[in-house]
Amino acid sequence: MADDEFDLFVIGGGSGGVRASRLAANLGLKVGIAEEFRLGGTCVIRGCIPKKLMVFASDYANKFSESEGFGWQLKSPSFSWVKFSNSMRSEIDRLEDVYKNILSSSGVEIFKQKATIHSKSSVILDDGVIYKAKYILLATGGTPSKLKIKGEKLAITSNEIFALRSLPKTLTIIGGGYIACEFASIFNGLGTKVTLVYRGEMILRGFDHDIRDQVDRVMRSNGVVIKNNTEIISIDKVEDSLAVDFSNGDKQFSEQVLLAVGRQARTEGLGLDRVNMCLTKSGAIQVDEFQKTSVASIYAVGDITDRFNLTPVAIRDAAAFVKTVFEGERTPSDHHLIPTAVFTRPEVGTVGLTEEEAKASHRTKTFKTLFSPMGNRLSKKAEKVFMKLLVCSDSDKVLGCHMVGEGASEIIQVFGIAIKMGAKKSDLDATCAVHPTLAEELVTLS
Repeated sequence: MADDEFDLFVIGGGSGGVRASRLAANLGLKVGIAEEFRLGGTCVIRGCIPKKLMVFASDYANKFSESEGFGWQLKSPSFSWVKFSNSMRSEIDRLEDVYKNILSSSGVEIFKQKATIHSKSSVILDDGVIYKAKYILLATGGTPSKLKIKGEKLAITSNEIFALRSLPKTLTIIGGGYIACEFASIFNGLGTKVTLVYRGEMILRGFDHDIRDQVDRVMRSNGVVIKNNTEIISIDKVEDSLAVDFSNGDKQFSEQVLLAVGRQARTEGLGLDRVNMCLTKSGAIQVDEFQKTSVASIYAVGDITDRFNLTPVAIRDAAAFVKTVFEGERTPSDHHLIPTAVFTRPEVGTVGLTEEEAKASHRTKTFKTLFSPMGNRLSKKAEKVFMKLLVCSDSDKVLGCHMVGEGASEIIQVFGIAIKMGAKKSDLDATCAVHPTLAEELVTLS
Protein backbone atom coordinates (compact mmCIF):
# COMPACT_ATOMS: atom_id res chain seq x y z
CA MET A 1 0.00 0.00 0.00
CA ALA A 2 1.32 3.42 -0.96
CA ASP A 3 2.05 5.95 1.78
CA ASP A 4 -0.79 8.15 0.55
CA GLU A 5 -3.38 5.33 0.50
CA PHE A 6 -5.66 4.30 3.35
CA ASP A 7 -7.96 1.34 3.82
CA LEU A 8 -10.40 3.77 5.45
CA PHE A 9 -10.49 7.53 5.62
CA VAL A 10 -13.03 9.06 7.99
CA ILE A 11 -14.27 12.63 7.65
CA GLY A 12 -15.49 13.80 11.05
CA GLY A 13 -14.11 13.14 14.53
CA GLY A 14 -17.30 12.80 16.53
CA SER A 15 -18.65 9.72 18.29
CA GLY A 16 -19.42 7.77 15.13
CA GLY A 17 -16.24 8.67 13.29
CA VAL A 18 -13.97 7.95 16.24
CA ARG A 19 -15.61 4.59 16.94
CA ALA A 20 -15.35 3.45 13.31
CA SER A 21 -11.72 4.60 13.09
CA ARG A 22 -10.68 2.81 16.26
CA LEU A 23 -12.47 -0.45 15.42
CA ALA A 24 -11.04 -0.52 11.89
CA ALA A 25 -7.52 0.29 13.07
CA ASN A 26 -7.72 -2.48 15.68
CA LEU A 27 -8.23 -4.90 12.78
CA GLY A 28 -4.80 -3.91 11.46
CA LEU A 29 -6.12 -1.58 8.77
CA LYS A 30 -4.54 1.72 7.81
CA VAL A 31 -6.97 4.42 8.93
CA GLY A 32 -6.98 8.20 8.69
CA ILE A 33 -9.41 10.64 10.26
CA ALA A 34 -9.84 14.37 9.64
CA GLU A 35 -11.55 16.76 12.06
CA GLU A 36 -11.54 20.51 11.42
CA PHE A 37 -12.79 21.56 14.86
CA ARG A 38 -12.21 19.37 17.94
CA LEU A 39 -12.18 15.62 18.45
CA GLY A 40 -15.29 14.41 20.22
CA GLY A 41 -17.81 16.08 17.98
CA THR A 42 -21.06 17.69 19.03
CA CYS A 43 -21.70 15.28 21.90
CA VAL A 44 -18.45 15.89 23.76
CA ILE A 45 -17.63 19.47 22.78
CA ARG A 46 -20.98 21.27 22.49
CA GLY A 47 -23.76 18.80 23.12
CA CYS A 48 -24.58 15.92 25.44
CA ILE A 49 -21.67 16.18 27.87
CA PRO A 50 -21.53 19.93 28.58
CA LYS A 51 -25.34 20.05 28.51
CA LYS A 52 -25.60 17.33 31.18
CA LEU A 53 -23.01 19.17 33.29
CA MET A 54 -25.21 22.26 33.02
CA VAL A 55 -28.21 20.17 34.08
CA PHE A 56 -26.32 19.05 37.19
CA ALA A 57 -25.39 22.65 37.98
CA SER A 58 -28.96 23.87 37.55
CA ASP A 59 -30.39 21.24 39.90
CA TYR A 60 -28.61 22.50 43.00
CA ALA A 61 -30.81 25.53 43.65
CA ASN A 62 -33.84 23.31 44.17
CA LYS A 63 -31.84 20.75 46.13
CA PHE A 64 -30.68 23.44 48.54
CA SER A 65 -34.26 24.58 49.03
CA GLU A 66 -35.67 21.07 49.38
CA SER A 67 -33.04 20.09 51.96
CA GLU A 68 -34.55 22.44 54.53
CA GLY A 69 -37.46 20.05 55.03
CA PHE A 70 -34.94 17.42 56.05
CA GLY A 71 -33.31 19.60 58.66
CA TRP A 72 -30.54 21.29 56.69
CA GLN A 73 -29.80 24.98 57.11
CA LEU A 74 -27.85 26.69 54.31
CA LYS A 75 -26.77 30.32 54.41
CA SER A 76 -27.46 32.14 51.15
CA PRO A 77 -26.00 29.74 48.52
CA SER A 78 -24.78 31.52 45.38
CA PHE A 79 -23.77 30.46 41.90
CA SER A 80 -20.70 31.48 39.91
CA TRP A 81 -21.11 31.08 36.15
CA VAL A 82 -17.39 31.77 35.64
CA LYS A 83 -16.28 29.06 38.05
CA PHE A 84 -18.72 26.55 36.60
CA SER A 85 -17.74 27.41 33.01
CA ASN A 86 -14.06 26.93 33.80
CA SER A 87 -14.79 23.54 35.36
CA MET A 88 -16.95 22.53 32.39
CA ARG A 89 -14.28 23.53 29.87
CA SER A 90 -11.62 21.61 31.79
CA GLU A 91 -13.73 18.47 31.64
CA ILE A 92 -14.33 18.92 27.91
CA ASP A 93 -10.59 19.39 27.34
CA ARG A 94 -9.92 16.20 29.31
CA LEU A 95 -12.41 14.22 27.24
CA GLU A 96 -10.98 15.55 23.99
CA ASP A 97 -7.57 14.31 25.08
CA VAL A 98 -9.13 10.91 25.85
CA TYR A 99 -10.49 10.71 22.31
CA LYS A 100 -7.13 11.75 20.87
CA ASN A 101 -5.29 9.13 22.92
CA ILE A 102 -7.77 6.41 21.94
CA LEU A 103 -7.16 7.13 18.26
CA SER A 104 -3.40 7.50 18.58
CA SER A 105 -2.97 4.31 20.61
CA SER A 106 -4.99 2.44 17.98
CA GLY A 107 -2.70 3.66 15.23
CA VAL A 108 -5.15 6.03 13.55
CA GLU A 109 -3.52 8.94 11.73
CA ILE A 110 -5.18 12.20 12.79
CA PHE A 111 -5.46 15.22 10.51
CA LYS A 112 -6.51 18.42 12.29
CA GLN A 113 -8.05 20.09 9.26
CA LYS A 114 -11.05 19.91 7.01
CA ALA A 115 -11.30 17.08 4.48
CA THR A 116 -13.68 16.84 1.54
CA ILE A 117 -14.44 14.21 -1.07
CA HIS A 118 -12.13 14.51 -4.07
CA SER A 119 -13.37 11.41 -5.89
CA LYS A 120 -15.09 8.15 -5.00
CA SER A 121 -11.71 6.84 -3.83
CA SER A 122 -9.88 9.91 -2.54
CA VAL A 123 -10.18 12.87 -0.18
CA ILE A 124 -8.50 16.27 -0.26
CA LEU A 125 -7.44 18.23 2.81
CA ASP A 126 -7.48 21.98 3.25
CA ASP A 127 -3.74 22.07 2.67
CA GLY A 128 -4.28 20.59 -0.79
CA VAL A 129 -2.88 17.13 -0.06
CA ILE A 130 -4.87 14.29 -1.63
CA TYR A 131 -5.14 10.86 -0.03
CA LYS A 132 -6.45 7.74 -1.68
CA ALA A 133 -8.80 5.48 0.26
CA LYS A 134 -10.44 2.15 -0.47
CA TYR A 135 -13.38 3.32 1.63
CA ILE A 136 -14.50 6.75 2.80
CA LEU A 137 -16.75 7.24 5.80
CA LEU A 138 -18.73 10.46 6.25
CA ALA A 139 -19.38 11.27 9.91
CA THR A 140 -19.58 15.06 10.14
CA GLY A 141 -22.79 15.02 12.20
CA GLY A 142 -25.31 17.83 12.26
CA THR A 143 -25.54 21.55 12.77
CA PRO A 144 -28.23 23.87 14.20
CA SER A 145 -30.96 24.80 11.74
CA LYS A 146 -31.58 28.43 10.83
CA LEU A 147 -34.78 30.42 10.36
CA LYS A 148 -33.58 32.93 7.76
CA ILE A 149 -35.17 35.90 9.46
CA LYS A 150 -34.05 39.49 9.92
CA GLY A 151 -31.47 39.83 12.69
CA GLU A 152 -30.88 36.10 13.04
CA LYS A 153 -27.13 36.64 13.51
CA LEU A 154 -27.85 38.48 16.76
CA ALA A 155 -29.02 35.20 18.29
CA ILE A 156 -26.94 32.27 19.48
CA THR A 157 -27.45 28.55 18.86
CA SER A 158 -26.61 25.45 20.86
CA ASN A 159 -23.10 25.73 19.39
CA GLU A 160 -22.40 29.01 21.19
CA ILE A 161 -24.41 28.71 24.37
CA PHE A 162 -21.70 26.77 26.19
CA ALA A 163 -19.25 29.62 25.63
CA LEU A 164 -21.30 32.41 27.24
CA ARG A 165 -19.07 34.65 29.35
CA SER A 166 -21.82 35.48 31.82
CA LEU A 167 -25.15 34.10 32.91
CA PRO A 168 -27.93 36.08 31.20
CA LYS A 169 -30.59 37.54 33.46
CA THR A 170 -33.17 37.06 30.71
CA LEU A 171 -33.25 34.55 27.86
CA THR A 172 -35.71 34.02 25.02
CA ILE A 173 -35.59 30.55 23.47
CA ILE A 174 -37.09 29.96 20.04
CA GLY A 175 -38.20 26.37 19.54
CA GLY A 176 -40.17 23.63 21.26
CA GLY A 177 -38.14 20.47 20.72
CA TYR A 178 -36.05 18.66 23.28
CA ILE A 179 -33.02 20.94 22.88
CA ALA A 180 -35.07 24.09 23.41
CA CYS A 181 -36.88 22.60 26.40
CA GLU A 182 -33.69 21.31 27.99
CA PHE A 183 -32.00 24.70 27.85
CA ALA A 184 -35.16 26.37 29.11
CA SER A 185 -35.05 24.09 32.17
CA ILE A 186 -31.31 24.57 32.66
CA PHE A 187 -31.30 28.36 32.63
CA ASN A 188 -34.50 28.52 34.64
CA GLY A 189 -32.77 26.42 37.30
CA LEU A 190 -29.76 28.73 37.26
CA GLY A 191 -31.96 31.75 37.97
CA THR A 192 -32.43 33.20 34.50
CA LYS A 193 -35.88 34.48 33.53
CA VAL A 194 -36.73 32.24 30.57
CA THR A 195 -39.36 32.64 27.86
CA LEU A 196 -39.86 29.70 25.50
CA VAL A 197 -41.53 30.53 22.18
CA TYR A 198 -42.86 27.73 20.00
CA ARG A 199 -44.79 27.89 16.76
CA GLY A 200 -46.72 24.65 17.45
CA GLU A 201 -49.61 23.89 19.77
CA MET A 202 -47.52 22.18 22.44
CA ILE A 203 -43.82 21.54 23.13
CA LEU A 204 -42.03 18.22 22.45
CA ARG A 205 -43.77 17.30 19.20
CA GLY A 206 -43.44 13.59 18.46
CA PHE A 207 -43.52 12.50 22.11
CA ASP A 208 -46.50 10.86 23.80
CA HIS A 209 -49.24 13.42 24.47
CA ASP A 210 -49.27 12.75 28.21
CA ILE A 211 -45.50 13.30 28.35
CA ARG A 212 -45.86 16.63 26.56
CA ASP A 213 -48.68 17.76 28.80
CA GLN A 214 -46.86 16.86 32.03
CA VAL A 215 -43.58 18.54 31.04
CA ASP A 216 -45.40 21.65 29.86
CA ARG A 217 -47.35 21.90 33.10
CA VAL A 218 -44.35 21.47 35.42
CA MET A 219 -42.04 23.75 33.43
CA ARG A 220 -44.66 26.49 33.71
CA SER A 221 -45.02 25.90 37.45
CA ASN A 222 -41.22 26.18 37.75
CA GLY A 223 -41.39 29.67 36.25
CA VAL A 224 -40.69 29.13 32.54
CA VAL A 225 -42.97 31.30 30.40
CA ILE A 226 -44.14 29.20 27.43
CA LYS A 227 -45.76 30.85 24.43
CA ASN A 228 -47.20 28.32 21.98
CA ASN A 229 -48.66 29.03 18.53
CA THR A 230 -46.27 31.95 18.16
CA GLU A 231 -43.77 32.55 15.35
CA ILE A 232 -40.74 34.81 15.39
CA ILE A 233 -40.58 37.56 12.76
CA SER A 234 -37.33 39.38 13.50
CA ILE A 235 -34.62 40.18 16.04
CA ASP A 236 -33.30 43.70 16.60
CA LYS A 237 -30.68 45.26 18.83
CA VAL A 238 -32.23 47.84 21.17
CA GLU A 239 -29.63 49.43 23.46
CA ASP A 240 -28.41 46.61 25.74
CA SER A 241 -31.21 44.21 24.85
CA LEU A 242 -32.42 42.10 21.96
CA ALA A 243 -35.98 42.75 20.84
CA VAL A 244 -37.84 39.80 19.35
CA ASP A 245 -40.95 40.53 17.29
CA PHE A 246 -43.61 37.84 17.05
CA SER A 247 -46.34 37.02 14.57
CA ASN A 248 -49.08 37.99 17.04
CA GLY A 249 -47.68 41.51 17.38
CA ASP A 250 -46.01 40.94 20.74
CA LYS A 251 -42.43 42.01 21.43
CA GLN A 252 -40.02 40.32 23.86
CA PHE A 253 -36.85 41.92 25.26
CA SER A 254 -34.00 39.83 26.66
CA GLU A 255 -30.22 39.75 27.05
CA GLN A 256 -29.84 36.69 24.86
CA VAL A 257 -31.89 34.89 22.23
CA LEU A 258 -31.30 31.19 21.65
CA LEU A 259 -32.39 29.64 18.36
CA ALA A 260 -33.17 25.98 18.97
CA VAL A 261 -35.37 25.15 16.00
CA GLY A 262 -33.90 21.77 15.15
CA ARG A 263 -30.77 20.40 13.54
CA GLN A 264 -29.82 19.44 10.02
CA ALA A 265 -27.20 17.19 8.47
CA ARG A 266 -23.81 18.87 8.07
CA THR A 267 -23.18 18.19 4.39
CA GLU A 268 -22.31 21.63 3.04
CA GLY A 269 -18.85 21.88 1.50
CA LEU A 270 -18.12 18.14 1.63
CA GLY A 271 -17.64 17.79 -2.11
CA LEU A 272 -20.70 15.60 -2.55
CA ASP A 273 -21.33 17.03 -6.00
CA ARG A 274 -18.03 15.56 -7.21
CA VAL A 275 -19.46 12.05 -6.87
CA ASN A 276 -23.14 12.81 -7.51
CA MET A 277 -24.10 11.73 -4.00
CA CYS A 278 -27.81 11.09 -3.46
CA LEU A 279 -29.41 13.07 -0.64
CA THR A 280 -32.73 12.77 1.17
CA LYS A 281 -35.47 15.40 0.93
CA SER A 282 -34.09 17.03 4.09
CA GLY A 283 -30.60 17.27 2.57
CA ALA A 284 -29.07 14.43 4.57
CA ILE A 285 -26.91 11.64 3.17
CA GLN A 286 -29.10 8.83 1.84
CA VAL A 287 -27.92 5.42 3.03
CA ASP A 288 -29.18 1.85 2.95
CA GLU A 289 -29.56 -0.38 6.00
CA PHE A 290 -25.81 -1.08 5.90
CA GLN A 291 -24.81 2.62 5.98
CA LYS A 292 -23.80 2.59 2.28
CA THR A 293 -24.44 5.71 0.22
CA SER A 294 -25.28 5.85 -3.48
CA VAL A 295 -21.52 5.63 -4.12
CA ALA A 296 -20.31 2.07 -3.48
CA SER A 297 -17.04 3.02 -1.76
CA ILE A 298 -18.53 5.75 0.47
CA TYR A 299 -20.49 5.15 3.66
CA ALA A 300 -22.09 7.45 6.22
CA VAL A 301 -23.06 7.12 9.88
CA GLY A 302 -24.71 9.20 12.57
CA ASP A 303 -26.48 12.54 12.35
CA ILE A 304 -25.34 13.24 8.79
CA THR A 305 -27.89 10.59 7.73
CA ASP A 306 -30.66 12.30 9.78
CA ARG A 307 -32.35 9.13 10.97
CA PHE A 308 -32.03 8.93 14.76
CA ASN A 309 -29.79 11.79 15.82
CA LEU A 310 -28.43 10.31 19.02
CA THR A 311 -24.84 9.62 20.05
CA PRO A 312 -25.41 5.93 20.92
CA VAL A 313 -27.03 5.42 17.51
CA ALA A 314 -24.00 6.92 15.73
CA ILE A 315 -21.74 4.58 17.70
CA ARG A 316 -23.85 1.55 16.79
CA ASP A 317 -23.93 2.69 13.14
CA ALA A 318 -20.13 2.81 13.17
CA ALA A 319 -19.76 -0.68 14.67
CA ALA A 320 -22.22 -2.09 12.12
CA PHE A 321 -20.29 -0.39 9.29
CA VAL A 322 -16.98 -1.94 10.35
CA LYS A 323 -18.50 -5.41 10.69
CA THR A 324 -20.14 -5.12 7.27
CA VAL A 325 -17.22 -3.70 5.31
CA PHE A 326 -14.13 -5.08 7.02
CA GLU A 327 -15.22 -8.19 8.91
CA GLY A 328 -17.45 -9.74 6.26
CA GLU A 329 -20.57 -9.76 8.45
CA ARG A 330 -23.40 -7.86 6.77
CA THR A 331 -24.76 -6.06 9.82
CA PRO A 332 -27.55 -3.50 9.67
CA SER A 333 -27.61 -0.93 12.47
CA ASP A 334 -30.57 -1.73 14.71
CA HIS A 335 -32.76 1.36 15.07
CA HIS A 336 -35.72 -0.46 16.60
CA LEU A 337 -36.89 0.36 20.14
CA ILE A 338 -34.31 3.02 21.00
CA PRO A 339 -34.65 4.30 24.60
CA THR A 340 -34.52 8.09 24.79
CA ALA A 341 -34.09 10.63 27.57
CA VAL A 342 -34.88 14.33 27.61
CA PHE A 343 -33.06 16.21 30.37
CA THR A 344 -35.76 18.76 31.00
CA ARG A 345 -36.91 19.47 34.52
CA PRO A 346 -38.90 17.30 34.96
CA GLU A 347 -36.83 14.63 33.21
CA VAL A 348 -38.29 12.38 30.50
CA GLY A 349 -37.56 8.75 29.70
CA THR A 350 -39.30 6.96 26.85
CA VAL A 351 -39.04 3.79 24.78
CA GLY A 352 -41.36 2.21 22.23
CA LEU A 353 -44.63 3.46 20.80
CA THR A 354 -46.55 6.53 21.90
CA GLU A 355 -50.22 6.04 22.71
CA GLU A 356 -51.16 7.53 19.34
CA GLU A 357 -48.85 5.14 17.50
CA ALA A 358 -49.91 2.11 19.53
CA LYS A 359 -53.63 2.68 18.96
CA ALA A 360 -53.07 3.12 15.22
CA SER A 361 -51.62 -0.38 14.89
CA HIS A 362 -52.82 -2.44 17.88
CA ARG A 363 -55.70 -3.03 20.24
CA THR A 364 -54.20 -1.57 23.36
CA LYS A 365 -54.54 -1.26 27.10
CA THR A 366 -53.17 1.82 28.82
CA PHE A 367 -51.82 1.82 32.37
CA LYS A 368 -50.69 5.06 33.95
CA THR A 369 -50.12 6.72 37.28
CA LEU A 370 -49.37 10.20 38.61
CA PHE A 371 -48.06 10.34 42.15
CA SER A 372 -46.02 12.36 44.62
CA PRO A 373 -42.69 10.70 45.54
CA MET A 374 -42.06 9.98 49.20
CA GLY A 375 -39.29 12.59 49.48
CA ASN A 376 -41.70 15.34 48.47
CA ARG A 377 -43.59 14.99 51.73
CA LEU A 378 -40.79 16.58 53.71
CA SER A 379 -39.30 18.81 51.03
CA LYS A 380 -42.73 20.28 50.19
CA LYS A 381 -41.89 19.82 46.51
CA ALA A 382 -45.09 19.89 44.45
CA GLU A 383 -43.75 18.14 41.33
CA LYS A 384 -45.22 14.68 40.70
CA VAL A 385 -43.95 11.64 38.81
CA PHE A 386 -45.85 10.31 35.80
CA MET A 387 -45.56 6.78 34.40
CA LYS A 388 -47.36 5.11 31.54
CA LEU A 389 -47.37 1.65 29.95
CA LEU A 390 -48.96 0.76 26.62
CA VAL A 391 -49.79 -2.94 26.27
CA CYS A 392 -51.11 -4.95 23.32
CA SER A 393 -54.49 -6.40 24.30
CA ASP A 394 -54.00 -9.49 22.13
CA SER A 395 -50.40 -10.50 22.97
CA ASP A 396 -49.95 -8.79 26.38
CA LYS A 397 -46.66 -7.43 25.00
CA VAL A 398 -45.49 -4.05 26.27
CA LEU A 399 -45.49 -1.66 23.32
CA GLY A 400 -44.26 1.49 25.04
CA CYS A 401 -43.12 2.92 28.34
CA HIS A 402 -43.09 6.64 29.17
CA MET A 403 -41.98 8.40 32.32
CA VAL A 404 -41.68 11.98 33.55
CA GLY A 405 -39.85 12.60 36.79
CA GLU A 406 -36.59 12.26 38.68
CA GLY A 407 -34.52 9.28 37.55
CA ALA A 408 -36.51 8.75 34.35
CA SER A 409 -33.38 8.45 32.19
CA GLU A 410 -31.83 5.80 34.45
CA ILE A 411 -35.03 3.78 34.74
CA ILE A 412 -35.82 3.85 31.03
CA GLN A 413 -32.36 2.48 30.15
CA VAL A 414 -33.01 -0.69 32.12
CA PHE A 415 -36.64 -0.92 31.01
CA GLY A 416 -35.40 -0.62 27.42
CA ILE A 417 -33.74 -4.01 27.86
CA ALA A 418 -36.99 -5.59 28.96
CA ILE A 419 -39.06 -4.15 26.14
CA LYS A 420 -36.36 -5.05 23.60
CA MET A 421 -36.60 -8.65 24.82
CA GLY A 422 -40.37 -8.63 24.32
CA ALA A 423 -41.51 -8.26 27.92
CA LYS A 424 -45.21 -8.77 28.61
CA LYS A 425 -47.35 -7.06 31.19
CA SER A 426 -47.61 -10.40 32.97
CA ASP A 427 -43.79 -10.47 33.26
CA LEU A 428 -43.89 -7.13 35.04
CA ASP A 429 -46.72 -8.29 37.29
CA ALA A 430 -44.66 -11.36 38.23
CA THR A 431 -41.62 -9.28 39.19
CA CYS A 432 -41.22 -8.43 42.86
CA ALA A 433 -41.11 -4.69 43.55
CA VAL A 434 -38.12 -2.98 45.13
CA HIS A 435 -39.58 -0.86 47.91
CA PRO A 436 -39.57 2.08 48.48
CA THR A 437 -38.52 3.25 45.01
CA LEU A 438 -39.98 5.10 42.04
CA ALA A 439 -39.24 2.18 39.72
CA GLU A 440 -41.52 -0.20 41.66
CA GLU A 441 -44.52 1.62 40.17
CA LEU A 442 -43.73 0.00 36.80
CA VAL A 443 -44.30 -3.49 38.19
CA THR A 444 -47.37 -2.60 40.24
CA LEU A 445 -49.43 -0.71 37.65
CA SER A 446 -52.94 -2.07 37.32
